[in-house]
Amino acid sequence: MEESQLRTARLAVDIGGTFTDIYLLAPNGTAYTKKTLSTPHDYSQAVVLGVSELLKEAGIAPEAVRDVLHGTTVVTNTCIELTGAKVGLITTKGFRDVLEISRGRMPRLYDLAWSRPQPLVTRYLRREVNERVDKNGQVITPLDLEEVDRIVRDFMKEGVEAIAVCLFNSPLNPVHENQIGQWIAARYPAVYLSLSTRVMPVIKEYERTCETVVNAYVGPVVSDYLRRLRGRLNELGINATLLIMQSNGGMITAEAAAERPVEIVECGPA
Repeated sequence: MEESQLRTARLAVDIGGTFTDIYLLAPNGTAYTKKTLSTPHDYSQAVVLGVSELLKEAGIAPEAVRDVLHGTTVVTNTCIELTGAKVGLITTKGFRDVLEISRGRMPRLYDLAWSRPQPLVTRYLRREVNERVDKNGQVITPLDLEEVDRIVRDFMKEGVEAIAVCLFNSPLNPVHENQIGQWIAARYPAVYLSLSTRVMPVIKEYERTCETVVNAYVGPVVSDYLRRLRGRLNELGINATLLIMQSNGGMITAEAAAERPVEIVECGPA
């Protein structure tokens, strides 16, 4: 490989429900494109197949790729088709029904046929812990980890794949959320964990709970997909940085996207 080719090519990949589009910018500035059928059972297959063919057509070695920019509708489709993970929610006592109460408003005031969408977490998988942090971030009621243990054991019996944790006033003091997160991670490392203070640390219970639950709902799907994609790219010889498009049009690393997949829900349309 010539010195001029050393990690100077760039790849962009966009996955849709039907087609996967690939754009390659060669070191000399020449652009190459390819459209291939998507593989819904494993979207990473279409990506790697198309990239491999395009690199051969352009005569560029995989090692020359500097970065891979990726946009995908995988998260969007997961939400629309309701094919995400089975989620359990841990919240503060008294906040179990925040997802259904929301802001207490009717979006369609005069539409008698309108019905509220079903929450992504069914009520029996929304559990309360007796803890409390006040408006100044001071702990009023300490967290009881034995209570957390009973809840998580029940979750495991129910086949929960991801756990969302959203406690009252936790953005002011995340100590209890951190304790729960550390406890679960140490005992159930295979369970996807979504803490509100890492996903959306704002003092708005409904919005924060929604974001945290959606993050948990799509988390296992996104993590699994990005892990397979990264592995297939490495097997192809592409060890470049993998960047994922966010809903706002910006880019984040694949590692950040796996931790906060809610940030890429609208990356396909973006």
